[in-house]
Amino acid sequence: MLTALKEAVLQANLELPRQGLVKYTWGNVSARDEETGFVVIKPSGIPYEAMRAEDMVVCDLSGKVVEGRWRPSSDTPTHLILYKTFPEIGGIVHTHSPEATAWAQAGMDIPLYGTTHADHFAGPVPCARPLTDEEIAGEYELNTGLVMIQTIRERGINVLHVPAMLCFSHGAFAWGRDSAQAVTNAGVLEEVAKIALKTRLIHPGVQPAADAIRDKHFLRKHGVNAYYGQEAAK
Repeated sequence: MLTALKEAVLQANLELPRQGLVKYTWGNVSARDEETGFVVIKPSGIPYEAMRAEDMVVCDLSGKVVEGRWRPSSDTPTHLILYKTFPEIGGIVHTHSPEATAWAQAGMDIPLYGTTHADHFAGPVPCARPLTDEEIAGEYELNTGLVMIQTIRERGINVLHVPAMLCFSHGAFAWGRDSAQAVTNAGVLEEVAKIALKTRLIHPGVQPAADAIRDKHFLRKHGVNAYYGQEAAK
């Protein structure tokens, strides 16, 4: 079942340690199949170097395992609620990458200070509010997703224009139209987190980049009249 998607999710997971975004088993990637609605996700606690495509776990959107011999990632409820809420999302990554996680542990958004950030994110990368004691003691992973959704809705965020979120005292999530794009966005998130920190160290009072430069750089890559890169061959 979903052989090609399992291979894609495996390769996306293997890209995380290659890009320095995870250590040990500290992360996971999933993808949603458009036709069935099933989600393929990394198994819980399996080392990356030992994983094979057949180890990927297939779940339905309620969390029931449809296929797979392993338990799915413990973060599966977070992934599933994001997929159910935002059908335009086709792939999700969770990491504890150090630069992004430092901002999450500080409980701070990553401001948009320049064009590197604006090339990929149309605004600051938000940090969700802390979970309450009751949310932590309850359905923790589900509530992690619900708090992210609350942040997205309250701030009026387009999830494909700002495809990442920091979770307070926790780590980072990124997403995209598929698992490969989600991994790319997680890698970009780590870089802009690093650059933003260095910018503030050099100039603690620095202000975010002007809206005009933000919009120019984001829209030339992602807007209706985008002109960055090459046209597809006809």
